[in-house]
Amino acid sequence: MTTANIELLRHGDTGQRSYRGQLDDALSEQGWAQLRAAVVGHAWDAVVSSTLQRCARFAAELADQRGLPLRLDARLAEYHFGDWQGVPIETLAERDGDALGRFWADPVAHPPPGAETFAAFRGRLTAALDRIADEGKGRRVLVVTHGGAIRLLRCLVEGRDYGDMAGIDVPHASLHPLPWPSVAGCA
Repeated sequence: MTTANIELLRHGDTGQRSYRGQLDDALSEQGWAQLRAAVVGHAWDAVVSSTLQRCARFAAELADQRGLPLRLDARLAEYHFGDWQGVPIETLAERDGDALGRFWADPVAHPPPGAETFAAFRGRLTAALDRIADEGKGRRVLVVTHGGAIRLLRCLVEGRDYGDMAGIDVPHASLHPLPWPSVAGCA
C-alpha cells in the first residue's frame, strides 16, 4: 500500500504564555524566523495547514515560495481549552492547581471546564490525517499544526496513553515525521 510521507510542523512562537488553544494569535518575529529556519534543507510536494493564522500564514508563504499546492483544514486547529484558553499557566497553577494536575495526568477524564472533549479532538484530527494520507499517496506532505495536535497524533501512532502527552517535547517550529495511518492505538 502506498502511503503519504507526512511530516508535522508546529507553528512558531507567538509571544503568548498560556494555553492559546483556538485563539487566533499571530506569529511573533521570532516565530517567523523559527519557522523559516526549520524548513531549510527540507522538501515537500504539498502543504496542508490549520486555518489559525499562526500556522496558515506561514504555510501560505512557504507554498507560494516553493510553488506547492496548499490546502487549509480547520480540523487541524489546536485543542479548545474552554475556560482555560488564554489564561496564563501561572494563574491556572495558582487558581486551579489541583485541576491542572489532574488534566496533565489524565486529560480524557479531567478536561478543563468548558473544553472540547478528547474524543472530539481525536476524531477531527484523525479525519484530517486520513484525508491527507488518502490525497497524498506517494507524496511528501508538510502539515503545519499545533503542539497539542502533534502530541495527540504522536500518542496515537506511538501507542501511548493520553496521560503521556504532557511529556512529549514539541518545541516551536519542530518537525515530526508521522507514519499514517497508524497501526497503534491510544488508550
